[in-house]
Amino acid sequence: MSLLKRYPLSLLLIAVITYLSFFTPPKTELDEITNFDKFVHFCMYFTLSSLLWIEHFRAHRKVKAPWWHGVVGALICPIVYSGVVELLQAYATTTRSGDWADFIFNTLGAVVGSVVCYYWVRKYIR
Repeated sequence: MSLLKRYPLSLLLIAVITYLSFFTPPKTELDEITNFDKFVHFCMYFTLSSLLWIEHFRAHRKVKAPWWHGVVGALICPIVYSGVVELLQAYATTTRSGDWADFIFNTLGAVVGSVVCYYWVRKYIR
């Protein structure tokens, strides 16, 4: 229950990303834009990692947690989660396929989001 109180928006975003990762999207005009989905993957994991850092800083404002707790929770976990989602898309669904490029853009989003939040947003939250 403690995680739900400390990271409510992050958990909601994880649920949304999970849903978006497994439903079959309708065809739209955006499908004609080359690699638009890679931009979406980057943005989803940039936002997830950033939100995890923000909620981590907020939750540990008075009692400082070691820096590596944030690295594990806001960088490593989203990357592992991304890999698991891509594997499940490849091997557990018939309507979606796992893609290395998606995984790379998910990872880039998490890394950039972590760097931005750790070095820039951290100053404003504390």
